[in-house]
Amino acid sequence: MQAQPAAPPSERRALAFWLKLGLISFGGPAGQIAIMHDELVERRRWISERRFLHALNFCMALPGPEAQQLASYVGYSLHGVRGAIAAGGLFVLPSFVLLCVLSGVYVEYGEVAAVAGAVRGLGAAVIALVAAAVIRIGRRVVRGWAAALLAAAAFGLILAGVPFPAIVAGAALLGYLAGRGRRSEEEPEQPKPDGGLRRRFLLVLAVWLLPVAALIALGGLVAKLAGFFTVAALVTFGGAYAVLPFVAQAAVERFGWLSAEDMVAGLALGESTPGPLIMVNTFVGFVAGYNVEGGLLWGLAGASIATFCTFAPSFVFILGGAPLIDRVRSTGAFAAALNGVTVAVVGVIAALAVFVARHAAVDDGRPDWLVSVLAAAAFVAFVRYRVGVVPVIAVCAATGLVAAVL
Repeated sequence: MQAQPAAPPSERRALAFWLKLGLISFGGPAGQIAIMHDELVERRRWISERRFLHALNFCMALPGPEAQQLASYVGYSLHGVRGAIAAGGLFVLPSFVLLCVLSGVYVEYGEVAAVAGAVRGLGAAVIALVAAAVIRIGRRVVRGWAAALLAAAAFGLILAGVPFPAIVAGAALLGYLAGRGRRSEEEPEQPKPDGGLRRRFLLVLAVWLLPVAALIALGGLVAKLAGFFTVAALVTFGGAYAVLPFVAQAAVERFGWLSAEDMVAGLALGESTPGPLIMVNTFVGFVAGYNVEGGLLWGLAGASIATFCTFAPSFVFILGGAPLIDRVRSTGAFAAALNGVTVAVVGVIAALAVFVARHAAVDDGRPDWLVSVLAAAAFVAFVRYRVGVVPVIAVCAATGLVAAVL
């Protein structure tokens, strides 16, 4: 028999836990969700198993980082709007501070041999991480020849330069058409009436959209950052790996905010810090501000804009839209549309692996054998021996550092 939830914690006690979670949330969404399940359901019993899983399904159906949204949902269930802001905000804040510091070090000292060597080693770890993600996710969601064709088509389209939002929309439409008429086997829960739902939704919508509108009205780099990262946040289905090719393609080729090598370094820093991997957007915003406008203050401004526009929609969805998900998930066609997006994401992640390998393992048109061998060893460590992300990244960075010094 499942244990009954314990009495809700005080806000101070919950705040201490959310800060701790933000500091230890390594391992990507799977690891972060596992930590929350162990702490919130098993140990502290702040939320029931059934409600936790229902919230997880809700968050996985939304664009954005599901682990951060799940933390916001639990915080809301405990202490309302303040709880959601505390949980979701502290899930991101430690990573934001750390990434801003590391980004500042990178842009100021990235040409120093020691720093460049460490970044070179980190590139090898990123190649292995993305390749392992393709296999891990592909095994779970690509079932049958139709799914394989859809994933292959997404891979080819993203490499051909087709915008990621168009691929997401097409995959969702194909999934919807394939699942039309099917009914979900899961009985929907009846949402509780909430007379203030519409008012609250409009309020959080204004808190998100008014600052974005003001930033866009300012023009220049500020407007481009606000507009682009708002769009990127709304198409982040299937995890950060899925949307990062879109971010990389736009930031490097369309806007010219940073180089491909900078993007690989940002991926490495995002992987090696706590918090959602989509925090790579913070790095991109920082480097864009630094390179385009000049100076660390502009870097910090760019990082702040990118981070706000990336995560603000998640709070809108959690605070304003949670009761609606029970109605939506009762239809099989909607579930099939989400499945179509998930399958296409496998192909998109494979394209990201190609992008990273092309720029991290190739030097002036020739293979970088150190990075290639190191990436292969890191891949074996991840897939065969299940070594954690942080130790592998540390070894890769140290190897690159030693090679640079010698």
